[in-house]
Amino acid sequence: MFDELRKPGGKLKLAVPRGALLEETLDLLDQIGIETREVRGDSRSLVFDGGELMLVTMRPSDVPTYVSAGAADVGITGKDVLLEQEDRPVFELVDLGIGRCRMVLATQKGDVAPSEHQRRLGMMKIATKYRRIAETYFAERGRQVELVEVKGSIELAPLVGLADGIVDLVATGRTLVENNLEVREEIVTCTARLVANRVSYKIRSAEVDSLAERLRAVVSRGAEGAS
Repeated sequence: MFDELRKPGGKLKLAVPRGALLEETLDLLDQIGIETREVRGDSRSLVFDGGELMLVTMRPSDVPTYVSAGAADVGITGKDVLLEQEDRPVFELVDLGIGRCRMVLATQKGDVAPSEHQRRLGMMKIATKYRRIAETYFAERGRQVELVEVKGSIELAPLVGLADGIVDLVATGRTLVENNLEVREEIVTCTARLVANRVSYKIRSAEVDSLAERLRAVVSRGAEGAS
């Protein structure tokens, strides 16, 4: 199986995100006939034979790195990752509609509106793990902010005075509520996307397009069933 990873013209290699996106990703792959049973098991392996595809599991944030470098032909990761890593060129093929989250600006409950805060004080200090997304958002609106990069529990930053607010990805918003924070502005809605390496998309276009079309059909059926 490991020889297959480096074999020219072998099976397409699909970068599969571990973590919160994994189960929904595997469910989609099941629906197009990809074998996912081993991935769902307790194996510590990172590479699995999915039948017509080789499945290479990794952190979602690593997917653009592997795909843009050609170490994986295609991959699945969140739109937030793609926006934050725009310097890693990949083709975005399908909005898979899973892993839906919102990138938001949040502050402590009861604070004045961010725009009013900036009018009074001139500049807000914002803590975030998503520096590029935050920079773009505020720059496009002509708002000056000081960004503080935080890797851990970002909700702590406003509570202890490190920052006036945060830019972060939220799903239900429960963590914000439990830490006396509230959403003040929505920046972008993020869902998982199928992406492709640019060279793979050219020289193996039939295979990549087939995979994209089958996933697109599954997503479409799901959307119709939910409406």
